[in-house]
Amino acid sequence: MIELFTADTPNGKKISIMLEEIGCKYKLTKIDIYKGEQFKSEFKKISPFSKIPVIIDHDNNLSIFESGAILIYLGEKSNKFYEKNNRTKINQWLMAQMGLIGPLIGQHHQFHHFNPGKSKFGEERYFNIAKKLYQNLDERLKVSKFLAGENYTIADIATWPWIARHEWHDIGLKNYKNLTRWYLEIASRKAVVKGYDLMDSGAVIPKP
Repeated sequence: MIELFTADTPNGKKISIMLEEIGCKYKLTKIDIYKGEQFKSEFKKISPFSKIPVIIDHDNNLSIFESGAILIYLGEKSNKFYEKNNRTKINQWLMAQMGLIGPLIGQHHQFHHFNPGKSKFGEERYFNIAKKLYQNLDERLKVSKFLAGENYTIADIATWPWIARHEWHDIGLKNYKNLTRWYLEIASRKAVVKGYDLMDSGAVIPKP
């Protein structure tokens, strides 16, 4: 049995979506990051950087932190969404999410959504970076059905929840035809709908 320690964030949603996609029974343990529960000593034992998400595979007595590593582990464990003959390309797009899309759009959230008016430089810088990332993804999805090729993979599962916050970005998802097509196709998957509402609060996927 998998235990998922998480919060209602894009990184948290990656893993709940993956667990739903592979049909894995799991226990959800909520970490209230606004109350600082991620800094508690017992959580830090399984998450050295005090970040969510983390999983414990109780069948193997193994804990794993970092969302990309968790996706790889679950892909290998289930033999789903992580094709052996395409792992180099999947890994590239997964790392692009981990190193670029998540951190940089996350900074856009901080300046544009949470702290507007505090730094004109920060707001403009990360707005332009986020807009460029939308463009990069749109260009890729013009020539490829999904990020790593013709099949839906953990690279898409990792990236999609960040674009699902497009209402925060004020970039205009509808302006990116290929990215919108990809977004809507993934949003229609039953596992994505269920995994998006990981807190069982009735959360609905935002429309473009």
